[in-house]
Amino acid sequence: MFYQIEHTVGSTIYFVICILFILVSRIPRTNDGARLWAAAIFFALLARLSLLLHAQQSNLELTLVSYAALSVLEKALLVAGVLQFYGLKPGQVWLWAGTLAAELWLLLVLLTDIPLWAGRASLVVFNLAYLGCFAFVIVKHRQMMPIVFMTAAAVAAALLTLHWLSYPLMYLMPSWQLPGFMIGTGLTLVLYLALLAAILFSLQKRLLDAEEKALELAHHDPLTGLKNKRYLHNIFEKAVLLANRPHQLMAIFYIDLDNFKPINDKAGHGTGDEVLKVVAERLRSSTRSTDICARIGGDEFIIIATQLENHTQVQEVANKLVTQLAEDVVIGNKAYSLGASIGISLYPENGNELKQLIEQADAAMYQIKQAGKRGYKFCDSDPRSH
Repeated sequence: MFYQIEHTVGSTIYFVICILFILVSRIPRTNDGARLWAAAIFFALLARLSLLLHAQQSNLELTLVSYAALSVLEKALLVAGVLQFYGLKPGQVWLWAGTLAAELWLLLVLLTDIPLWAGRASLVVFNLAYLGCFAFVIVKHRQMMPIVFMTAAAVAAALLTLHWLSYPLMYLMPSWQLPGFMIGTGLTLVLYLALLAAILFSLQKRLLDAEEKALELAHHDPLTGLKNKRYLHNIFEKAVLLANRPHQLMAIFYIDLDNFKPINDKAGHGTGDEVLKVVAERLRSSTRSTDICARIGGDEFIIIATQLENHTQVQEVANKLVTQLAEDVVIGNKAYSLGASIGISLYPENGNELKQLIEQADAAMYQIKQAGKRGYKFCDSDPRSH
């Protein structure tokens, strides 16, 4: 009676876990290990059901071989799942060759006069080999995907390995059958729940990585790799905090390239794109890691320079930008002459909001354009051409 209750409870648990794995495996782009583990727990369920179905039969050999054959398939799929989880496909050839050999051996036990104890011993050996391989793969490749749930699965597999060593006691000591199967059910439950948690964790990580990548793309100019205008608005408040530190300034540099349109018109947009990439690299090299470089459209760029000590340092940055952007840009075997007109606004002297500061710097840049291009100008000051 207790024997049937234990296997009924065990079968029910395996069925629920199987359904959970099937549901998770249907999520798009889920690691293929989930499908193999769903199949593994399905065969574990069939193995338990075979014990229930044969409980009233006197053919002990058929019961043993049925249970063993299904159990071997479960453990093989368990190992195949962990190999797939870590992307280790080459090892699966030997795995399935060994599984085929194990199933053929069990068939021989059923059809020939091979002693029943040999079938029991082979079941123990097969399970020890597969569970040991499962735990070994996780330990060996723990650096590839250091998930605590996989460690828990490896520990459960190691404990199941020890538990299978006690399998002969079930036949030498019938009183051990019920607690033995209960312990095995508990360890199997821990093993598969840990694997399910690992799959869910990998899904969560994938979603977070995708979200981070989407945010990264949303905040970057696809051509130059610089930040875009949206990012400037998102980061401005943090930049203001730095500007509010004692004796520090924040400057907005509005940069418009000189002589860029003729390059696009004569050499083509492909060459123009390459020129913009070179310009972006020069802006990066001319600024500090605390500064923010952005392309806001066409040949227009903005730099937010933070942690500046005084107006003289602002001028030094402006002079460096004018010098760097005045150098010829070589694309292929041809050099293109550019230059830049730069308008500068300061926080909080020229405004407290980014939109206002950009408008002030844009107006100053326009005055440089009218004064002959190639230079920089502060808001409300005389043009300084270089």
